Amino acid sequence: MVKRKAIMIGAGLANMAAAVYLIQEAHWKGDQITFYSIDDHGSNDGSTATEAKGEYWNTDYPVDNHTGFVARGGRMLNYRTYVDLMDLMGRIPSATEKNMTAAEDTHDFDAHHRTYDKARLLQGGVGIVNGGHLGLNNKDRSLLTKLILMPDKEETRLDNVTIADYFKDDPHMFQTNFWYMWETTFAFRVQSSAQELRRYMHQMIYEFTQIEHLVGVNRTRYNQYESMMLPLINYLKEQGCKIILNRRVTDFTFKDTELQDEITVTGLEMENTETNESETVAVDDDTAVFFTNGSITDSATLGDFNTPAAENMDYGASASLWKKATEHFYNLGNPDKFFADRNASEWSSFTLTTKNHLLLNEITRITTQVPGNALNSFLSTKPITTLGQKDVNMSIVVHHQPHFTTQKPNESVIWGYFLYPRRKGEFVEKPYIEMTGKEMAEELIGQLSKVDPGPTNIMDKKDEIMDSIINNIPVYMPYASALFNNRAKTDRPEVIPEHSTNLSFTGEFAEQPYQMVFTEQSAVRSGEIAAYHFTGISMDNLVKTPRYDKDMKTLAKATKKLFS
Repeated sequence: MVKRKAIMIGAGLANMAAAVYLIQEAHWKGDQITFYSIDDHGSNDGSTATEAKGEYWNTDYPVDNHTGFVARGGRMLNYRTYVDLMDLMGRIPSATEKNMTAAEDTHDFDAHHRTYDKARLLQGGVGIVNGGHLGLNNKDRSLLTKLILMPDKEETRLDNVTIADYFKDDPHMFQTNFWYMWETTFAFRVQSSAQELRRYMHQMIYEFTQIEHLVGVNRTRYNQYESMMLPLINYLKEQGCKIILNRRVTDFTFKDTELQDEITVTGLEMENTETNESETVAVDDDTAVFFTNGSITDSATLGDFNTPAAENMDYGASASLWKKATEHFYNLGNPDKFFADRNASEWSSFTLTTKNHLLLNEITRITTQVPGNALNSFLSTKPITTLGQKDVNMSIVVHHQPHFTTQKPNESVIWGYFLYPRRKGEFVEKPYIEMTGKEMAEELIGQLSKVDPGPTNIMDKKDEIMDSIINNIPVYMPYASALFNNRAKTDRPEVIPEHSTNLSFTGEFAEQPYQMVFTEQSAVRSGEIAAYHFTGISMDNLVKTPRYDKDMKTLAKATKKLFS
């Protein structure tokens, strides 16, 4: 049944995308759309530490007018595959560049700051590793080829199969340059889903041929909030959409019906997180409910220069609500697969702000590349896995500066992350998850010192670099890689579940054919699908997804790359 109003549970990218399509394709008025959300950015955040304190700071750190910047994660875009995202960004004005759409803004910036990573992998005693040599043997190649050639209709053969399971007879795979680059580019782990690896190998097969330089990576002019979310917020507010923040939806009321399979939402229970008061919102027959049923930044915590980020054991706001829905209906997936195994999903990140460019210049000297879009990963020189193998210790992104519109000309912002936060540092003898911002900065300098070609070493400037730091903010995210957790195909609900009359699932914990999670592409497309469904627009009007895995020239290049 066609709807005329919408309630959005969550104000992240997926639901904001849905709202744009409702307005521009279904010709709705903005006041027909109401958002209820804890925040207005989802996982695409970016702010000063001062602003972040009021939202999710977990310490009593004294905040003054400027205590550095923070972004819990970073986004790498890809024009070739993120077609729905770029369609969406082409529909709204940039928040920072006059007379440009948000898409034109990103294209313009990227055209002048192309990615070409010269130091994708770094290793002590070696320096810059030749990542162009993937290091695959014939067994590695055979298993990867079988994964890529597996038909879509046979994908369920990988239900509940981890990457480690798939390569169980081939431990060499996890000691290849290919794996080091793949895991740190996309945040896969050995216990992640082999289904998801297959989807990435299909949709990112073009980037497989150039992964050591990341030349297919595109980035926004500023952080993801100011370049992607703020344009959406501005546009939707101008259109009259109601964005009600500080609301955590805690439960659904469903229609009692003789048709036990029918899924019809009739009301929402929510908590005002500012006043702790409970509220009830009725859902009438004319209203569609768009529910983002999981978030990789749920339950995230922040520390500061002298305080580690504490562990928040909350199951997660959106996942908790998803679980409530599964208690009523059998075909809505299984959130425990994604939110009950932190060992498979957690990681820590940090955002480091300096008052001068000393550290930035040292990184430029060591990696032989100017600040831009590079992702530098530091390989361990000692065994650190359960199999006694070496692996990546940490990764950093040195953005083109400034990364924030309010950043001063003399300031630098660097972002980094630890995919395995329980591992111990090499220069600070404690697990990364227990490190303060200061200790994470010391670990970074230590890792850089191992790969410094000289003649002087960055460690000689350690004290001066540490004095230049305004702040370094550690972040603990228990569910950062949850969307890669091992699962069966039915563990994520369809965007429009069977028998649903008014409830849709949006975001990256909704199942979509072929789409790969952990991308703005899949988030936008889920919102687009839901918007078209509830307004009677044919799915033939969806943005066409390119299939490079069907292109013979691309497959030929990938085959050649396998033997590099």
